Amino acid sequence: MADPMRIRAQSSGGNAVVRVLMSHEMESGQRRDSAGKLVPAWHIMEVTASHNGKTVMTAEWGAAVAKNPFLQFTVKGAKAGDKITINWKDNKGDSRTDEATIS
Repeated sequence: MADPMRIRAQSSGGNAVVRVLMSHEMESGQRRDSAGKLVPAWHIMEVTASHNGKTVMTAEWGAAVAKNPFLQFTVKGAKAGDKITINWKDNKGDSRTDEATIS
C-alpha cells in the first residue's frame, strides 16, 4: 500500500482550493534498470475527488505523469468543515483513498 496522500484544502470566498501530493513511483515502462531490463509500467490510471460524498472531479492519467504527482483544483460551493476525499487506482490494481477537512 502506498504512503498516505498529503491533502490541503482551504476555503476562500465560497470555494475551496484543494492541493494533493500523492506518493507513487509512476514508472512509464520505458526505463531500464541497472541490468538493462525494462522496468514494468506502474502508474496511476484514475483519480477521483469527492466533496461531501459527491464526485466533483475525475481524471484519467497515464505513464507520462511524473513520480509523486501533485494535483490542484478548486471546488465551488465548498466551505470550512466540509470533507474532501481523494481516491486513485493504478494499473496494477492498487488503490488509495484519503480524506481531509476543509479549513
